[in-house]
Amino acid sequence: MNQRARVLQVARERRQPLGFSVAAYLRSMDWVLLGATLGLVTYGFFMLYSATHADPTLSTPFFYVRSQAIGLALGLVFLVTLSIVDYLWFARWQVYIYAGSLLLLILTLVIGSGKETVGANRWLEFSGFRLQTAELVKFLLILSLGAVLTEGVELRRRFRFVVLSIGYVLVPGVLVFLQPDLGTSLVFVAILLVMLTIWGARLRHLGIIAGAGIFGAVTVLRILPSVFGFHLLKDWQLARLEVFLDPERDPSNTGYQLIQSKIAVGSGMFTGKGYLEGTQHNLNFLPERHTDFIFAVIGEELGFMGAALLIGLFAIVVWRAYRIARMSRDLYGTLVAAGVAGVLVFQVFVNIGMTIGIMPVTGLPLPFLSFGSSSLVVFLMAIGLLESIHVHSVAESPK
Repeated sequence: MNQRARVLQVARERRQPLGFSVAAYLRSMDWVLLGATLGLVTYGFFMLYSATHADPTLSTPFFYVRSQAIGLALGLVFLVTLSIVDYLWFARWQVYIYAGSLLLLILTLVIGSGKETVGANRWLEFSGFRLQTAELVKFLLILSLGAVLTEGVELRRRFRFVVLSIGYVLVPGVLVFLQPDLGTSLVFVAILLVMLTIWGARLRHLGIIAGAGIFGAVTVLRILPSVFGFHLLKDWQLARLEVFLDPERDPSNTGYQLIQSKIAVGSGMFTGKGYLEGTQHNLNFLPERHTDFIFAVIGEELGFMGAALLIGLFAIVVWRAYRIARMSRDLYGTLVAAGVAGVLVFQVFVNIGMTIGIMPVTGLPLPFLSFGSSSLVVFLMAIGLLESIHVHSVAESPK
């Protein structure tokens, strides 16, 4: 019996893990994870209001909060639903999940919207609802890649299978890169590296992958433009990378956002200027303050203490995800939980890093806090999946 067959056999044996008993389900939930997640979401709503309430162009100070609340309601429904569903069910549908992901990304490139606002096709619109497909595909990739690696666990010492896994992630990664969305395509790389590491890939193979990645970056940034005059990155993407190294080279244009963000964070000092009292965003000096740069609002108004509280809540979520990965009763659950933890760590580090100038501006949102229903819904879905792994692992553990 191959590995996938064993996974599906276990899934069939789990048709009635809880019975379904509401009491058993509630006892099996990871309430610490759920509490920390809701704490982050609540934090985000307060800071979203602070970042946008003074905007004179809005019909109401609660415009963005109200819109985000719709995403929260939808995300909570998905969270509860996924926490009930046995996560091994997704391993059975790996091929369809992967194919659906590619179809979504192709449709986004062909008929997607967003070109007029952000210079990229990133959304699909359905009856007024906008879905940022790359956000959803991050979640789907974790599910499908986990199934592939679980099936090939006996081949983890073979470099050929590792290369095939890279190709598996490379296809959707290239489609996202073509939108263009460099930040999310880098998230795909983080997912691959984290899941390969937990899977047990050889350190030598991971080193080869890292070396190939560095060579690819040098080729894109240096060799192709200088030798062939061909730029894979758009001009504004290159400008973002260059301004990271020297924001003062163009302080009134490409470096303006980063400079204002660093001023906002630095001026908050230890305790901040006070909630709703931030001058950088209230006086409209700080662009994208409700999306990618919401951490700058936190730093200015709540200072080091507010930032430390935020990072502490993220640390709890990542800790619980790591704990769930360890307690999972099968490799698939371990890989999926590790993938979710990897995305959280990567996006939090990059987002906060770009607001204080230690990382390039890549457009990655801060999970649970940045405005954007697609991101909020998908990360709540990821928490629901973690809860599913926890619920079914606890329910099946020896009493």
